[in-house]
Amino acid sequence: MLDFLDTHAADRYYLVGDIVDGWALRRSWYWPPSHSELLKLLLDRATRSEMIYIPGNHDAAARPFCGRRLGPVHVQRYAKHRTADDRTLVVLHGDEFDGVVGRAPWLSRLGGWLYRRLRALNRQANRLRGWLNKPRWRLAAAAKVATKRVVQSTADFDAAVVRRVRREGADGIVCGHIHLPEVRQIEGVTYANSGDWVEHCTVLVEHPDGRLELLRWAPAAGRVRSTGDGAPSATGAPPFSPAPSPPSP
Repeated sequence: MLDFLDTHAADRYYLVGDIVDGWALRRSWYWPPSHSELLKLLLDRATRSEMIYIPGNHDAAARPFCGRRLGPVHVQRYAKHRTADDRTLVVLHGDEFDGVVGRAPWLSRLGGWLYRRLRALNRQANRLRGWLNKPRWRLAAAAKVATKRVVQSTADFDAAVVRRVRREGADGIVCGHIHLPEVRQIEGVTYANSGDWVEHCTVLVEHPDGRLELLRWAPAAGRVRSTGDGAPSATGAPPFSPAPSPPSP
């Protein structure tokens, strides 16, 4: 995420929650220098561009501040975004649509515990595969995708998304939460999920003409075009302007 922000800038940023994993920090403190570096960069961008922070269920401690400003950052429960091609998108975290979080929080926490254990095993397996010159496994990500798809189905996720968009009189919705990066149409409603910066390294961007596009980012390889809601962009065309120079230390 640092690499992406270092090379791209935008007029407006939406942080759609779970920026800091409060659940994990309650279990044990882990805060390497790169975390502070990222927060400093985000705060610097917020002084240059509009930044809206929508807390998620993992950083819900920030939700009491919704409707206020924390320095240059606007904290909101949800937002409405007008695209360059004149569409209205509801922007929120997305746990509102998750039946597991809404109806059985303990099950969500159990799933989180199992996911962490699976990731630990996944890391050990990939260390061994690296020694053997074999490609990495993404077992933890695959398990999470499968689990989240079950959650979506049982919670009637698609129908809930459509109801919320139509209630707001909007054209689509942007969210995170379930970590499944995708842009698709549901009964004429645009549904866009930005994914995450842990397993998928994805970001949702809007081009100057209003097209939405998912980018998968790796510092070594640069951006890789993924799904979008319009025609593919020209090869190598950046979705944002070049980033401003970083602040002096």
